[in-house]
Amino acid sequence: MASSPQRRIDVAGLVIALILLVLAGIVWWDMTKLQILSPYDLGPKVMPVIVSGGLTLLAIGNAIGALRGTLPDRDSLDWKPIILILGGLACLIALIAFGGGFMIGTALLFAATSTAFGRRAFVTDFIIGAVIAVFIYLLFAKLLTLSLPAGPLENLF
Repeated sequence: MASSPQRRIDVAGLVIALILLVLAGIVWWDMTKLQILSPYDLGPKVMPVIVSGGLTLLAIGNAIGALRGTLPDRDSLDWKPIILILGGLACLIALIAFGGGFMIGTALLFAATSTAFGRRAFVTDFIIGAVIAVFIYLLFAKLLTLSLPAGPLENLF
């Protein structure tokens, strides 16, 4: 009789399941602190309940896969995309903090993220990001009358 290969418990998978379960608990706990009452028990509390339930189901599924040893092998870590995205986010934060504005920072973040995902047209992606940033700015600032951090471009509108 042939023996099946011994499957090992995936410790990283169990840690991820635990993190998902903790996040579900935080979302649920935060939802219980809402003091908003609405008719028929529908309102702002519904979505956190759904998110918490989804995170709990993901945690259970991940834990079962980790205990069975059936989770797929993980790819090796490539730091370049992570650094590009974090660098774009740092540029956005710095531009907002030092008066560069929302639009330029968002365009940079968009271009850096698309480069991180393998696209090699930085200038084109910066222009696309700028168009999206203008649309978002006009939507929030003019239509919804919410304020976004203003810089030189935002002052033109």
